[in-house]
Amino acid sequence: MDKAEKDRWYRHVSGICQSKAEEFALLGYENVTAEDVWECVSHAYKEIPPMHRLVNDVLSLKPNKYMNYLMIQMYRNS
Repeated sequence: MDKAEKDRWYRHVSGICQSKAEEFALLGYENVTAEDVWECVSHAYKEIPPMHRLVNDVLSLKPNKYMNYLMIQMYRNS
């Protein structure tokens, strides 16, 4: 999936991603943005799944899964 396609789909779910970022802030993860949530959820997609799966993946994202994603990205970038 290319960046333009990812950006187009992000516009459809950005409100849900923002809601999830705000939920994480309430749990103490204050530096999480909607874009971070989207990158975490969408990084494993080879192609965009149906909209209901996208929404479910965002809404069911747990802080533990997000932190694991961040750790893996840190190791890859170092």
